[in-house]
Amino acid sequence: MTEQNELTTPYTIISSDTHAGLPTELYRDYLATKHHAAFDQFMSEREAQLKAITDLGVRNEDFAANWFETNEEVLRSGWEVDRRDLELDKDGVVGEVIFPDADAVESRTCVPFGAGLGLSGDLDPELGLAGAQAHNRWLAELCKTSPERRRGVALIPITAALDDVLKEIRRIKADGLGAVMIPAMWMNQTPYHDRRYDPVWALCEELELPVVTHSGPADREAYGNHLGIYVTEVTWWPSRPLWFLLWSGVFERFPRLRFGVTEAGCWWVGNLLWFTDRLLLGSRGAAKLAGFEEIKLLPSEYFDRNCFIGASNTKRREIGMRYEIGIGNICWGNDFPHPEGTWPETLNILRKTFSDVPIAETRVMLGEAVADVYGFDLAALKPHAERVGVTPATLGQVNADGSAKDLTTKWAAAAEIGRHWLTGHDTGAAINPNAPAQEV
Repeated sequence: MTEQNELTTPYTIISSDTHAGLPTELYRDYLATKHHAAFDQFMSEREAQLKAITDLGVRNEDFAANWFETNEEVLRSGWEVDRRDLELDKDGVVGEVIFPDADAVESRTCVPFGAGLGLSGDLDPELGLAGAQAHNRWLAELCKTSPERRRGVALIPITAALDDVLKEIRRIKADGLGAVMIPAMWMNQTPYHDRRYDPVWALCEELELPVVTHSGPADREAYGNHLGIYVTEVTWWPSRPLWFLLWSGVFERFPRLRFGVTEAGCWWVGNLLWFTDRLLLGSRGAAKLAGFEEIKLLPSEYFDRNCFIGASNTKRREIGMRYEIGIGNICWGNDFPHPEGTWPETLNILRKTFSDVPIAETRVMLGEAVADVYGFDLAALKPHAERVGVTPATLGQVNADGSAKDLTTKWAAAAEIGRHWLTGHDTGAAINPNAPAQEV
């Protein structure tokens, strides 16, 4: 791409994290008849549960009332396609990876039997799978509208009976869904380092279905109404399976498997790679240990080859860490339509976050990395990108006269250092404390 084309070509912005879901009562039509009685019981208990969390001080009634009053019509885009496309266009987004639970305030669109973002190993195996299947069936219908723009993430409770799990993975692939979300918490079930899950990893590798976790579940019973504890730990649970897969050799046995952690930030990745690489590079603390025989590459090498981060609402600090994390490992997301995401202020936030970031790097983090993981056809998305029209100028990356800004000099030192433990800068002597990566 020539410099002039780079300045004027629209960004193909793909969100690695959006949410969609039916109003919960409408999932009844997608459930097998034998589960209708259990579903009716589930629905009858929801109001009591909502009152209970309100009484505990977990739910902010004033925020909820204002949120739904202010956004009542727009929030229908959580399940109505025409409204959804309109909102995505306004937000600058031309492609989306879709997770469940459009309503993150009162769970009015929660998946039956708790099988949505709260998917965990303590669900009733039969009902958990039934609820997941109901959502998967509906989501496949949604994704068949403008399929070039959508990749639906199927809910797969892999701690259930293995034959049922494999059958559902094959079914959702045939139905056009593009990824598999597994429980972030296995609870009292077998942890993910166990070989019993190898058939799942093998099938997902064969079918080219990325496996992902998403924030949401946590040890809520231990927290009570101490929500600071919850928000501190909620991003740790979806990250935890990553090191269970890595150290148990899953990425060695299944080199084409893609695994991602979504809506858990990416600020922790550099530290994790530094720590785990050091264990295999001769850390004194690991010299006395055995059990690394299944690991043939450095953890950072497995991460670059097999892993990615669905970095919803990517923070300025995280952008400053991108040379440690890996630019191609960061998949930006807007978390639409959740209130903690960037929607509906995405373009303003992107301008503040990326205005001084090199354009080629921005293209990777805002779309190309997501496209690579989830198999989006960038050529098919080009007409949408041209219609929506988000360009480097939109993000403040071009001078007022249309000429190119110098967006590389400021970051040169940080780019050279990269992963300092691998580039000869580990002593810190060559690190400039005023370099941008240290400032943001």
